[in-house]
Amino acid sequence: MKENTIDQKFNKFIITVSILIPVVVAILFGVKLKDFGYDVQPLSFLPPIYATINGLTAIVLVAAVLSIKNGNRILHERLMTGAICLSVAFLVMYVAYHMTSDSTKFGDVNHDGALDLTEKANVGYARLVYFFILISHIILSIAVIPLVLVTYVRALANKFDKHRKIAKITFPIWLYVAVTGVIVYLMISPYYV
Repeated sequence: MKENTIDQKFNKFIITVSILIPVVVAILFGVKLKDFGYDVQPLSFLPPIYATINGLTAIVLVAAVLSIKNGNRILHERLMTGAICLSVAFLVMYVAYHMTSDSTKFGDVNHDGALDLTEKANVGYARLVYFFILISHIILSIAVIPLVLVTYVRALANKFDKHRKIAKITFPIWLYVAVTGVIVYLMISPYYV
């Protein structure tokens, strides 16, 4: 009987996690703890923290690529594990925030509660840019889950030729997700209550 390799053993796990994370996040995004009788204060302090975590993830990813290009495999492994941990921390905080707070809408009102025609036009254009970035961020954040897991498992399995091939796809997508997470926060932050 043929023994399964490490990456083959993780295939079902990768598929399961890649499906479960987006589904659970989507479900929890719509769950408000106050609707279940829990008297919790909105965790309004979390968005700048998880935006910072996204920024740190981007920095760690770039540092990890530079470390492997310089031949420092141990540092690369540690940085990539750190990037995964940062991404998990982001996800937990993001879900916790949305379970305790109402969603913020882009461009609702200005400081005095009204928008003049020029401001409406500017908000309209900015809103298009915002939604383009937000939608691409969301789609790619879902797509990057299996890519990160497969890339990581191939390294664990010492299949470095296959690891490098998929890492060339995974890295720019993960970096885009991390950077656009910060941009989305910066664009929506003026509208937080």
